[in-house]
Amino acid sequence: MQLSNDAQCNKHSLLNVMNRFIAAANNMDETIMVPSLLRDVPLEDQDSQASVSHNNNEPSFPSKQRDMYEHYLLLKSIKNDMEWGLLKREMGGSFLEMAVKHEEPPVNGGAAEEGTDLEGQFHYHLHGLFAVLSKLTVQADHLTNRYKREIGGSSL
Repeated sequence: MQLSNDAQCNKHSLLNVMNRFIAAANNMDETIMVPSLLRDVPLEDQDSQASVSHNNNEPSFPSKQRDMYEHYLLLKSIKNDMEWGLLKREMGGSFLEMAVKHEEPPVNGGAAEEGTDLEGQFHYHLHGLFAVLSKLTVQADHLTNRYKREIGGSSL
């Protein structure tokens, strides 16, 4: 029980990053009362997209979502996957089962090589997970604030 309390207190822990994203997505979901109003609203202005996408000197990638509604659905879907897990995928198994199936066993090497490789893989994916969750949190907050500014403000 002590371990979970320590992990929740550390602002750099995976649980904290996950909780921040889930909280931002929940706030987005509670704020956006009529998601269909987001249809055909462009996702971002050119200026605001440049400022958000160049965070931490990372290259920007064009979004596949065409409007705020699709982006809202994406963020909500990711939050649900995080909370409920990945159930069954199109290929007929869970994401974890598919990942384990596709792992190649080492051809030449002992337990030391395998342990080092697993540790490297873990740190690589953990770093990626932190980066993605941080970006998704920023995007959920941005979508919420933009909804308040553009759609919520006109009804008040």
